[in-house]
Amino acid sequence: MAQGKKFISPGAWFSMIYPADWNEFEDGEGSFLFYNPSEWTGNFRISAYKGSATYGKEAVCQELKENPSATSVKIGNLECAYSREMFEEDGAYYTSHLWIAGTGDIAFECSFTVNKGASITEAEAVIASLEVRKEGVKYPAEIIPVRLSEIYQINEAFEWVTTTVKEQLKKDFQGAEEDLVSMQQIIDSGVIAPKKKEAWLSFGIVLCVILANEVDGLEWMTLIDGNREAPVLQNSTTGEWLDPMKLVWSKVKAGESCNLTETYKTLF
Repeated sequence: MAQGKKFISPGAWFSMIYPADWNEFEDGEGSFLFYNPSEWTGNFRISAYKGSATYGKEAVCQELKENPSATSVKIGNLECAYSREMFEEDGAYYTSHLWIAGTGDIAFECSFTVNKGASITEAEAVIASLEVRKEGVKYPAEIIPVRLSEIYQINEAFEWVTTTVKEQLKKDFQGAEEDLVSMQQIIDSGVIAPKKKEAWLSFGIVLCVILANEVDGLEWMTLIDGNREAPVLQNSTTGEWLDPMKLVWSKVKAGESCNLTETYKTLF
């Protein structure tokens, strides 16, 4: 797990370290799914729930009381109620391992579905790494692998800019360097009010999308800084990163002019 990746949940309730060869995938609301897309070793799901000051411990006790197959185990510093269930699907046999864990006001529900008889050490290592982030504590800003929530934000920004260019200018938008001219035309037209933060932020995100399309070695990451959770673009070699918010919205907010082509030329 030394080479693992860090995940901080939306809202920054908790953090965990997961294997470097796992990625996050879409799951149900409030549940986060991870697995290795190249060589499947199991589906790891985690959900977190917040309650009273002793909610975490109470959730474990309740699971042990209500689930006859659950046993008490300790993983890392966490007391857990552990159970498992076998099932068959399309002729293959699987085991779903379930842990209810908790500390303070947060309870975790973690599951790891694997081929029958397969190891669960990866999941146990992830659970052992779980840390609850306390409210009111100022944590240092961190950049972590891009989460699905930020990927959705990037996609929504690109879709909005694409639609806006098509509707306002009757032009196609491909996300290439030559499209900066169309974006600048929208800005210069004055159709976007100065206080429309999300619109200006979308321009900054798409500016970075174009840069990532044109330049090798750039990857999207997630910045966690206090209450702010946002996509940033990082140079995987140097570690330098760009904040889309500062490229456009910060200038507009300060009453400055915004020339996308000039800004683009200064990036990396």
